[in-house]
Amino acid sequence: MKNKKSIFASAFCALLAWSVQAQTVNWFSSSDNHYWQRQKVRLESRPQRTPDLIVKADAPLSVFRNWGTCFNELGWDALNLLPRQEQEEILKNLFSPEGDLKFTMGRFSMNANDYARNWYSCDEVDGDFGLKYFNIDRDKTTLIPYIKAAQRYNPDMTFWMSPWSPPSWMKANRHYAVRSSAKYNDMSPLSDEILFQGSREKDKALFPQQLAVQDYFIQDTRYLQTYADYFCRFISAYKEYGIPVSMVMFQNESWSYTVYPGCAWTAEGIIRFNTEYLAPALKKRHPEVKLYLGTINTNRYDVIDQVLSDPRMPESIQGVGFQWEGGQILPRIREKYPQYRYVQTEGECGWGSFDWKAAEHTFERINHYLGNGCEEYTFWNAILCDDGTSGWGWKQNALIRVDSKSCRATFTPEYYAVKHYSHFIAPGSEVIACLSGKESGMPVLAVRTPQGKYVVMAANFKDSERALTMQIAGRYLNVKLCAHSLHTFQL
Repeated sequence: MKNKKSIFASAFCALLAWSVQAQTVNWFSSSDNHYWQRQKVRLESRPQRTPDLIVKADAPLSVFRNWGTCFNELGWDALNLLPRQEQEEILKNLFSPEGDLKFTMGRFSMNANDYARNWYSCDEVDGDFGLKYFNIDRDKTTLIPYIKAAQRYNPDMTFWMSPWSPPSWMKANRHYAVRSSAKYNDMSPLSDEILFQGSREKDKALFPQQLAVQDYFIQDTRYLQTYADYFCRFISAYKEYGIPVSMVMFQNESWSYTVYPGCAWTAEGIIRFNTEYLAPALKKRHPEVKLYLGTINTNRYDVIDQVLSDPRMPESIQGVGFQWEGGQILPRIREKYPQYRYVQTEGECGWGSFDWKAAEHTFERINHYLGNGCEEYTFWNAILCDDGTSGWGWKQNALIRVDSKSCRATFTPEYYAVKHYSHFIAPGSEVIACLSGKESGMPVLAVRTPQGKYVVMAANFKDSERALTMQIAGRYLNVKLCAHSLHTFQL
């Protein structure tokens, strides 16, 4: 009897301790130049105002799988400017399960992207339909060492890839770019004529305002089959270096008619290549690799609907990837096509400002994509040098900024915006509630971790303090968010 009383007393004490603990919330907040401030707040039995959001865990919106970033040549160059100890600190913070951001996924390009040093492909030998000259020699000195460095801190990382441009000889204009530019490339302006071919269709509310009327990839069986084989050769080559590709997308930004590496596709061309060539090639040679449609960067709903409505698509693709303008139509597409998995493919990286506004923008974008069912979120450059200038001359942001003169790194405001999410939302977390911040200026996202803990991310983008009240598990979080601030509440 004495033992039973002792067990009962211990259980009661444990329950009481849990109850007290459950009422205490860890609160992490950031504002401009004041990052990652910690305090505690208690859940209350009553709301101080009408709740902004009621969290119910019975019907999760989605299950989140991965945070990731892109591996680019200029990122590798920036990292290598730093002393070795600082390099390792950054890699740990980005990729280690014990680090800050805890990235578990990586994206890289097949052939050069706009943050490569310059243009290259794995086979620039005209007419090499047998891919005799295919190689990844350049990647062996840049992207592969970069990826292997990340794998040292997380050997279980997953990877996916997409091309910016096919080899130039596979394109109708025989150039890596889509449009000519006296400033950015050596392409003849005469080649621009094939893009729209006299079409005057234009809508300023849409991106792009005009649609390409011709596929820039040559629509010939030899070229289409060779390109599908090219994907398979690339996947195999990386696999030999211990870098398994689990997912591919056929093209980065089909609707960005770029002066840097790119390729314009029509809806018909997209359907043809994915259903008749790429999907069959992957199923035969790399059945472990999933094919997603993307990356979608257009808000032309009718175009994406045309592609997805083809009856062959469900047999060819497993998911859809959205970024930039594509995010505008994500809710409509997901509602009509719930059978697919959805991912975000590239963070909106700004114009080299590296400022607090960029952090707020990133915070809101994460809220939007996770709140609308995206299971993965990929950031663009994790690290860049100085003002983030690309190989083609423009500027973009990064999570970490390296000063080339002092050879020192700075964690940018965006880094902390990301940390407010990725440090707490582990793979397998259920997204259970979302309040959009696009119009309100106060985005809120609630998740339940695999351990059953609740985590809430919230922000105030306005110029004055704002109150936030949430109902969670029968109790209430009543807090005030200072102007232009980011927050995470860990229950």
